Amino acid sequence: MNEEARIAVLIPCYRDAELAVEAVRSIQENEPVEVIVIDDHSELETNDAVLQRLEADGITVLRHDDNLGCGAARDTGRRAASAPYIFPLDADDLAAPGMLARMADRLDAHPEADVCFGDYIEFGDSELTRAVPSTIDAYRLVYTNEYPVSSLFRRSTLDDVGGWVPMPAYEDWHLWMTLAERGSTAIHMGPGVVTYRRRLHGTRLLTGSRRTHPELYARLKDDHPRLFADVAANRKRSDLHAIRKFFYPIVYGGRRRFDWERRVKSLLDRVGVWTLRR
Repeated sequence: MNEEARIAVLIPCYRDAELAVEAVRSIQENEPVEVIVIDDHSELETNDAVLQRLEADGITVLRHDDNLGCGAARDTGRRAASAPYIFPLDADDLAAPGMLARMADRLDAHPEADVCFGDYIEFGDSELTRAVPSTIDAYRLVYTNEYPVSSLFRRSTLDDVGGWVPMPAYEDWHLWMTLAERGSTAIHMGPGVVTYRRRLHGTRLLTGSRRTHPELYARLKDDHPRLFADVAANRKRSDLHAIRKFFYPIVYGGRRRFDWERRVKSLLDRVGVWTLRR
């Protein structure tokens, strides 16, 4: 299954091996795909039994001796992978059949691009297609991360930037900021083209990082001073609608987050306020 694969799918797993099996089964491509599941020290016999079945089916399973977090688990997979393209897929999410090869084809055709992504579906109690910006927008990234966890990255790019930093909940935001600072180019598969399905449930719905957001955001500012220093210039370059440019510093940024905001966001999503590309 892994021979001469263009694409490696990295699936971190922590006490959710049954969901990881669903994630693995969702990978349906007409070419070899290197699939690596990384168990982040789950310490559950039932979890390990499921992972052993995956191994018996030919899936590579790597195990951490300590719980290191999602970013570290992905990096373990990145270092073990041999394919030139890397697609991180959380254990509770699902790949869109055939999309990995289509994204790899786009990166093959555009060697100047570092990453390829598309829109994605959030599903759970309800279903919503989330529109993703068409380019890596440094202005947006100063205030919030609207880019998908599951994107197809050029392996060499991830190696150059050192992959994902060990930063709880915000390791993806940190990576997108790094790509924005280095002037990375992205390819969007096109409006409405769904590249994966993101499951909303449990801690994802509660957004466990909400209470620590000010501290985590302060670290982002410390780690990316140039991005924050250039915010005025990046604002002019951004294709974000003028009204949203005005509201982003108010709605997002480093201010404290509150539990009631999730309910308000859900209402706004229903009328399409924050699902617009611009």
